[in-house]
Amino acid sequence: MTVPWRLIGLLALALAGFGSAWQLQEWRYGRQLAAQAKLNAETLNQLATAGAGAQKAEQDKRLALEQRLAASEQTHYRNLSDAQRNQDRLRDRLATADQRLSVLIDADSAGGCDVPKTTGTGGVDHAAVRARLDPAHAQRIIAITDEGDRGLIALQACQAYVNQIRSK
Repeated sequence: MTVPWRLIGLLALALAGFGSAWQLQEWRYGRQLAAQAKLNAETLNQLATAGAGAQKAEQDKRLALEQRLAASEQTHYRNLSDAQRNQDRLRDRLATADQRLSVLIDADSAGGCDVPKTTGTGGVDHAAVRARLDPAHAQRIIAITDEGDRGLIALQACQAYVNQIRSK
């Protein structure tokens, strides 16, 4: 029995060719996978860069808004402290009788009141009838106006805050 060496050689050659073709296909597939992995890595890097840029922009916006709000808050408290200082000064002047509050009285309703109808040289009214308020009533009026001033200042601060938020 003779071994057909040609047949074995042909079979060996076919198997070698099949094996090398398999390796070539595997190598091509590996190269495609590497290229796809590189492309995915580049895409992820671009997304991360874009996300970091967007986050930085949002942080910058937030920082700018916080700075504007801090400046607005400082202005609000400065206005509030100025108004409080003015009210305290007025209260002190009323308490020491350096200043008196008075009200205009309708000349027709004054009737038989014996208050002079002309003002002195330092007056701001022209021939108006005035009556001085009791110091206790004057203090209450000042307290009411103080609360009103604080409310108006707080309202202005709220409006400035809303305008700052709305503009950005």
